Amino acid sequence: MKGFVSVFVVLVLCGCAVAKECTNIPTQSHTLMYELLSSKNETWKEEMMSHFHLTPTDESAWADLLPRKFLSERQQHDWAVMYKKIKNMGVFQSPEGFLKDVPLEDVRLHEYSIHGIAQQTNLEYLLMFDVDRLIWSFRKTAGLPTPAAPYGGWEEPGCELRGHFVGHYLSASALMWASTQNDNLKQKMTSLVAGLSACQEKIGTGYLSAFPSEFFDRVEAIKGVWAPYYTIHKILAGLLDQYTFAGNSHALNVVTWMVDYFYNRVQNVITKYTINRHYQSLNQETGGMNDVLYRLYSITEDSKHMLLAQLFDKPCFLGLLAVQANDIADMHANTHIPIVVGSQRRYEITGDPLSKDIGTFFMETINSSHSYATGGTSVGEFWRDPKRIADTLKTTENEESCTTYNMLKVSRHLFRWTKEVSYADYYERALINGVLSIQRGTDPGVMIYMLPLGLGVSKAITFHGWGTPFDTFWCCYGTGIESFSKLGDSIYFEEEGKNPTLYVIQYISSSFNWKSGKLLLNQTVVPAASWDPYLRVTFTFSPFEKVLSDDENTWSALNFRLPTWTSLDGAKGILNGETLSLPAPGNYLSITRQWSASDNLTLQLPLTTRTEAIKDDRPEYASIHAILYGPYLLAGHTLGGDWDLKSGANTSEWITPIPESYNSQLVSFSQFFENSTFVLVNSNQSLGMQKFPESGTDLALQATFRLVPKESSSKFSTLADANDRSVMLEPFDLPGMNVIHQGADKPLLIVDSSDGKPSSVFLVVPGLDGRNETISLESQSDKGCYVYSGLSSSAGVKLSCKSDSDATFNQATSFISQKGLSQYNALSFVAKGLNRNFLLEPLFSFRDEHYTVYFNLKG
Repeated sequence: MKGFVSVFVVLVLCGCAVAKECTNIPTQSHTLMYELLSSKNETWKEEMMSHFHLTPTDESAWADLLPRKFLSERQQHDWAVMYKKIKNMGVFQSPEGFLKDVPLEDVRLHEYSIHGIAQQTNLEYLLMFDVDRLIWSFRKTAGLPTPAAPYGGWEEPGCELRGHFVGHYLSASALMWASTQNDNLKQKMTSLVAGLSACQEKIGTGYLSAFPSEFFDRVEAIKGVWAPYYTIHKILAGLLDQYTFAGNSHALNVVTWMVDYFYNRVQNVITKYTINRHYQSLNQETGGMNDVLYRLYSITEDSKHMLLAQLFDKPCFLGLLAVQANDIADMHANTHIPIVVGSQRRYEITGDPLSKDIGTFFMETINSSHSYATGGTSVGEFWRDPKRIADTLKTTENEESCTTYNMLKVSRHLFRWTKEVSYADYYERALINGVLSIQRGTDPGVMIYMLPLGLGVSKAITFHGWGTPFDTFWCCYGTGIESFSKLGDSIYFEEEGKNPTLYVIQYISSSFNWKSGKLLLNQTVVPAASWDPYLRVTFTFSPFEKVLSDDENTWSALNFRLPTWTSLDGAKGILNGETLSLPAPGNYLSITRQWSASDNLTLQLPLTTRTEAIKDDRPEYASIHAILYGPYLLAGHTLGGDWDLKSGANTSEWITPIPESYNSQLVSFSQFFENSTFVLVNSNQSLGMQKFPESGTDLALQATFRLVPKESSSKFSTLADANDRSVMLEPFDLPGMNVIHQGADKPLLIVDSSDGKPSSVFLVVPGLDGRNETISLESQSDKGCYVYSGLSSSAGVKLSCKSDSDATFNQATSFISQKGLSQYNALSFVAKGLNRNFLLEPLFSFRDEHYTVYFNLKG
């Protein structure tokens, strides 16, 4: 079998290229493909489809794998040497020494942690699905009855990508069941597998999909069709996850029959035409077909599964990485990242060193040239020129969520091979900023496609905006439900050896049932806060009862990651009251002992604010930086205007934390008129009245103010404490600005508070309308004059002076004060701007608010 496989290794990697261009085609974009297939403009469709495939020579040689850009003579020599090396290689031995995944079912997230809440929101979404609706198009394709109604969006019956989300659902539900053991979910996913199996049985060939097999006739005829192998990968991966994580052996049978069908199909193409024709037909997105087939081979050890996996490796792309050419510009990012993941899996199974080098170089290429401060990559689904990221900030279509999902897989493999802290740091950054950011609070099934990172943007106003639970189903919905189902899968890793060894690489509140170490470990992370510049983590331990009763001498080692973003200044590790010596950041704190129930370990890791330059090497963009606090990317609340910050050598000089007590000073002012409730809002540095907004929107932000005590020694623990006190009104998202009046009957304005005008001070007095629940705001400098709405949504808010006991006047100057419609995140800071200050908060906390991630730092 090994000899058989090695022959095909040579064929695949050495003599069968697609073309130098390697899927650099406009129709590769999911967004464009959906618009194209939905369009009735036949001229446009014909013109675009003419670019769908490129025409290589009939028999491509190894030289045709050369990168698109001209290589130097030395690089061409290296390419030729590599060809000979691969051609003469045998089958390598599977390498040893990798860290082991811990069983996902042995990890439990703490219910009220950030990650626990995100997981629960996703679980609620998964439980909302109806199996009959999910499987509708599969049954239609198989000729079976179709009860219920199909879902919409990219799962509607007319969409060529239909069925892809069902594959993701299979994966997500298996991962979520392993993470939660939810019985209702188990029932749904078991029923789904059975339903898919019935469709496969009815077709009778092993084929299974939501679209007919004729789609693959079009693939093999080099005709336009929307990525059918991409969808097949999702279905195969989902079924394999059902077997791997949920123990459903029937799912494995469905997978192997499907693979038999496609094995025969691919062999027919190669026999009828050439192996190059097969590669030409794959000049489109095929997902991670190589990855899932290598996974299947690791289970079945069936040589045809290995062969088919190799036939889905992509030489025209992997060849670029093999010679370390940073030549991925204009390629569709999420077409190619899964191929790298598959190549990594190939290394783990075969030991092929070139596949190892490919994964390492690819990660270096993305991190050095194509990544944002989130850790994410791509713009409008594609990579652009290396180290030219600043150009991409002009669009809202940054960082496709799918790419982050797949880059996490790349970094995870690399970490397991090397144990290098830098890969764990990357995983942490991308998970916090690129995954937690795509879910809209605790709204089940509301996620985004792209994560915009430019000036004054919002998640709500990207091309796609927020999705809906049952009428969207973009590719990023599929990867999204998977990401939030496996939040516990990269916290702990095991190392085999004489004594059990555990690596703790993510600080996420969770418990881990460490069976080989005979220990239940509980990790509690204090939520990070701007006013407490430390990440505080506590570990407690519960040895298994058998260990305690037998008094076994069970020693085990724990290795705790010290992230590169922290420092030794103020860092502490305390075990049972004893202070430990810590290594430098970027290493591990290693402790080997016989753990007992009385052991208590605490880590205190300094969180510091720092800036990070954009990945752009042009001098004119040298001032563009992102601001981070430990692993948290900070974004500034903004509706436009300048984005210049006053920088300094020490960030503490111009970035200051917001005290915890400020949340008790936040207030919104509402009135009822025109049969609706209205709130006082700031808009373009003036005040007006708007209808009461929904939580998490831009308007909720603008309707929140901070009551700043006039006397610095005064403090408000509740809003009631502000009664009969002199205060200033600071807009929530404009720190350092205050509401002022310009005298009677003139509009109220918002200006920089540094001028200290007396017109900015108001006295909180009982409402003039005589109701217990209202207050009025009287000018301290102009007695008898009050903030006045005019009981109109069209009129601006002004200062008006009372001349008599007019009931309308009393109503228009009386407001219900309530807790602010927005509140400061625990990770809130103020950054000093050149023209105005910015309120900085972590990117993952934003819902619809306008924000800015990259700033101009000026001295």
